[in-house]
Amino acid sequence: MRIVTLNFWGTEPPLDRRLDLAIRQLRALAVDVVCLQECRPLDGLAGRTTADAIAEGLGMQAVYAKSVGWEAGQYGPSAGQEGLAVIARAIGETRALPLPEPRVADARLLLSAQVATEGGPIWVHTTHLHYRLDDGVAREKQVCAVDAAIRGMGRGNDDAPQILCGDFNATPDSDEIRFLRGLTTLEGRRTHFQDAWLRTHGDAPGITWSSENELTRALRSLDIDRRIDYVFVTSRKKDGRGTIHDCRVVLDEREAGICASDHYGVLADVQVAANPR
Repeated sequence: MRIVTLNFWGTEPPLDRRLDLAIRQLRALAVDVVCLQECRPLDGLAGRTTADAIAEGLGMQAVYAKSVGWEAGQYGPSAGQEGLAVIARAIGETRALPLPEPRVADARLLLSAQVATEGGPIWVHTTHLHYRLDDGVAREKQVCAVDAAIRGMGRGNDDAPQILCGDFNATPDSDEIRFLRGLTTLEGRRTHFQDAWLRTHGDAPGITWSSENELTRALRSLDIDRRIDYVFVTSRKKDGRGTIHDCRVVLDEREAGICASDHYGVLADVQVAANPR
């Protein structure tokens, strides 16, 4: 299964060009599932979001969950709603979990969706953690809640692998990411996910928040040239399910200097069917 995660950057201009760029590149990549962060309703189109526009362009369906309420004018021209979405050809059960440390106009969420695959239905999750550089303790609480939710959907030997995507706003050496990789203890517990980029590229940078992307200029106080967007996969099974075959930074193509978003995307090819006996 080929999955891409992307923080789409709301409805920031030039929106039509950015949507066209995203759809064209995702179509060329022949994706099976797309996980989005910072999805918002399209002006004047009740109930229709940027995720719906991308899904329609790919001939797929989308499920959307609102995670942040933005008060008009509080954040300049970016008023509206911000949310998460999963796009796939066939989506079954969905769940939305509020995460710890909610704040005014900044409440975070885990959106989970069961998607159909050749190996049977699997859970795919998307999230977007607090963004400030000193938000590490809040993000620690959030990843612990994310892990608990995923464990509740089945992490036994016979269960299907699960995939966790998103903008974690944290670099690979942070405690919140090291916890997900099984390298440190938080709240008295451990877990283990595979970092798709690390599995296939080792310590190569894999930057997704880049100074080369012109759209990052407005938020360069947050430190540029970091890997903060991830595809995580639960531990590999003995039958091969959960094996990561490829991972790439994508959606970095430019048109007249503009990318699809202020973030680059991350693509991973994950084995979801058992090896033949």
